[in-house]
Amino acid sequence: MKKPEIGIGAVVFRGDDVLMIRRGKPPRKGDWAIPGGRQELGETVAEGARREVQEETGVDCRIGGLIDVVDGISRDADGSIIYHYTLVDMWGEWLSGEAVAASDAMAACFMAPAEIAGLDLWPETLRVIDLARRLRRA
Repeated sequence: MKKPEIGIGAVVFRGDDVLMIRRGKPPRKGDWAIPGGRQELGETVAEGARREVQEETGVDCRIGGLIDVVDGISRDADGSIIYHYTLVDMWGEWLSGEAVAASDAMAACFMAPAEIAGLDLWPETLRVIDLARRLRRA
């Protein structure tokens, strides 16, 4: 990889529950995460977040706003960079659809806060979900 790529993630709420996916591709294949992927040329961050949610889960959402920007950098055993994503995370509200794994997700579902707390998530994912809850209430 010669330069960082732009990734977009979305914390989508249905009541207090959060839409989660089990990743079907690297990086972090098999891990639970928020839906997301690469931004496409010509789309805004909000459009990309909504598209990624629809593609990975079949859920339609309204994007509410920006949560944070996170660097996702993975290195091999020698310290060489394997992946470097600049992740722009948005929050949104469920509009319609049932969560069904599609695209590059192995599983998709809405999870209660207690379920999410029991997962072995990337610490940045937990932080972003918590921040999204606070921004949503503001």
